[in-house]
Amino acid sequence: MTEEQALVQRARQGDEGAFAALVEQNQGRIYHLALRMTGNPDDAAELCQEAFLNAWKGLGKFQGESSFSTWLYRLASNACVDLMRREGRHSNAAGPSLNDEETGLDVPDTAPSPQESAERKELREQIEEGLRSLSPEHRQVLILREIHQLSYEEIAQSLELDLGTVKSRINRGRKQLRNFLIRSGNFSPPSASKKTGKEG
Repeated sequence: MTEEQALVQRARQGDEGAFAALVEQNQGRIYHLALRMTGNPDDAAELCQEAFLNAWKGLGKFQGESSFSTWLYRLASNACVDLMRREGRHSNAAGPSLNDEETGLDVPDTAPSPQESAERKELREQIEEGLRSLSPEHRQVLILREIHQLSYEEIAQSLELDLGTVKSRINRGRKQLRNFLIRSGNFSPPSASKKTGKEG
């Protein structure tokens, strides 16, 4: 039995200390998931609390077929989608930026030049803007896949979706994001050479 499973077992028996330990282990990633989905720190904090409250209330129903953290992803991302649908918005214009610490990207030790830093920052902002332009459902699966590094199976499990639906949404979301970046000038369209001669 893993440490997480032992904590879940104790929490299901009403041990609040065990549940507090589970919250502590997961609150960072759940908050960042909510922040990416909503683009609003206040909403993210509220949705994070809502996810943990729902987890505490629903512990009796948690069968342990997936990990506790995967189950939390479902509770949190569904709460985010509900909020965005309720408010009829994709997200606020001023969202978080993709910083290397959160995404787990390996950053080379060599310091980038000021121009490279500016270009990276601009690209991160464009990616964030592109994510915010997607529907809540497409953004949900892309964030879980690309930023939280969940496998297709884990996403299907955590969102209770068919594997085919997950793959289809990720493909569509990636295409929409790529098109957004091409329009913003941060991404070269494929086979651009074929287009030469057609203009002018």
